[in-house]
Amino acid sequence: MAAVSVGPIFKELGWNDSPFNIYPAKGRYMWRDFARVCDDEGLPLRLPPVRFPQNGVKAARLALAGEGDGWTAAFTRAVFTANYAEQRDISDDETLRDILAGIDVDSDAAFEAANAPVGKEALFAQVDEAKALGIFGAPSFTVGDELFWGNDRLEAALRWAKG
Repeated sequence: MAAVSVGPIFKELGWNDSPFNIYPAKGRYMWRDFARVCDDEGLPLRLPPVRFPQNGVKAARLALAGEGDGWTAAFTRAVFTANYAEQRDISDDETLRDILAGIDVDSDAAFEAANAPVGKEALFAQVDEAKALGIFGAPSFTVGDELFWGNDRLEAALRWAKG
């Protein structure tokens, strides 16, 4: 699953915002932990983001549109950088077009694919799949029926997959 919008999942849980905003202590911890992870990984970070959470629906649909052409990973990294290192609005078409241009993707074609009914349906399908898997936040990893939530669970998921 390349991209999923957790907003609809949060809504079904009764949340009208990110749990990091709803529960201030959790939010303070999350931002501090996020800074530690970025520092450990050598990832640029500039807080606060332009807003949190941002509406990532367009970016998620674009990421799905890029799966067939192999640019989803580069796009996802660039969206992360725009959001968390450059304090840019990732819901803005101009920002997304700049990101696509930066990874040598035809933004008109990408937007056309993302905005086509099949592109929109692909994101709905990803959300439905995430719900069926019991996903309640990101990042999440599944190995068979086993769910691992959080960046710190990636290694555990890989070990589980190796058996």
